[in-house]
Amino acid sequence: MKKGWRETWLPMWASALGLIFATVASADPMDELVAAAKAEGRLNVIALPRDWCGYGGIIDGFKAKYGLTVNELSPNATSSDEIAAIRNARDKTDSRTPDVIDVGLSFAPLAKRDGLLQPYKVSTWASIPHSAKDADGYWYGDYYGTIAFEVNADLVKKMPTDWPDLAGPEYRNAIGLAGDLTANQAIQAVFAAGVSTANGNIEEAADQGLRFFADLNRKGNFVPVVGELASLVDGRTPILIRWDYLALGDRDRLRGKTRIEIVRPKTGVVAGVYVQAISAFAPHPNAARLWMEYLYSDETQLAWLNGHCSPIRLPDLVSRGKVPADLRKRLAQFEHHGEYADPLFPTIEEQEKARETIMKGWGSIVGVTVQCLPDKSPSDFPMVLNDIPILQCSTPQ
Repeated sequence: MKKGWRETWLPMWASALGLIFATVASADPMDELVAAAKAEGRLNVIALPRDWCGYGGIIDGFKAKYGLTVNELSPNATSSDEIAAIRNARDKTDSRTPDVIDVGLSFAPLAKRDGLLQPYKVSTWASIPHSAKDADGYWYGDYYGTIAFEVNADLVKKMPTDWPDLAGPEYRNAIGLAGDLTANQAIQAVFAAGVSTANGNIEEAADQGLRFFADLNRKGNFVPVVGELASLVDGRTPILIRWDYLALGDRDRLRGKTRIEIVRPKTGVVAGVYVQAISAFAPHPNAARLWMEYLYSDETQLAWLNGHCSPIRLPDLVSRGKVPADLRKRLAQFEHHGEYADPLFPTIEEQEKARETIMKGWGSIVGVTVQCLPDKSPSDFPMVLNDIPILQCSTPQ
């Protein structure tokens, strides 16, 4: 007697369904993301100079690992240019618009507010400090640097070890800011000087920073030009105040030619975080998510150290013993200059308040117009805080 269709097919269907469910349950989400990204075939990045924090090697590593094409759009664009590129992509389809951005911390909340970002939480989300990420996953810090003194030791014989030292007579016509006041770097330099002068009082830091630079200017120590590597080497600004990772990159490039010393000041050590986000209009959204997973993996977080930047997940990497001996040396590269101080991470609100005070007060308190250098060499500082042309210096395009 033949079995009825229920007796014949139901067990087979149940078995097949069970196999399907088992396959789905065992599928690796990362494998699925890789497959989806490879189907898109490419990723558009913007404002990533290849010598900025070692981005060149990181981009090449991503291409080699996943076989995607990476379009490196406008490497010297500013943070505001990045936001504008996303805004311009609203309501239109353009495969050449950026999928992802890397911007100064203060840009991200505004971009989220304007609906320019889409949320995505990477698999290592829990190890990113709460203060450096949006709770809903719209943006998250990736790396940071600290404000330091970059010194041409062939020309400057006595190393300054803290902010008050810069007011000494031996540093007349020596000190420059690396970037104008549209640059996050310059704003943070003034703020850091103020943190030191105000003995850590953040509320007073911006005002005290302005008064500190006014004093340097009165004494003839402040050089009112936007300093860069060339002016450091030729002596126009033999002491530059800039991000430590850029200074360390200069030291590497000039090794054997010019002796560069990097000094982390004893007080007023201020860190600046740069954040990652995915465009709400990303033409390659899966490639963008894969890029984020790559950037926040142990492998790439450690790669930031090779580029002289501090990875945002560093405490987690250290606690799990993931930092190799050769990279641990990167963590001690400032300790020979005075006491080591943990950096201050100003909040977005503190940064915004300081920026407004510094930009409004520079002209009346410091009382000097900072000029661009006469040469036409491109700037090394693509990440700026805003577009207000306070010092009338061009920014990279």
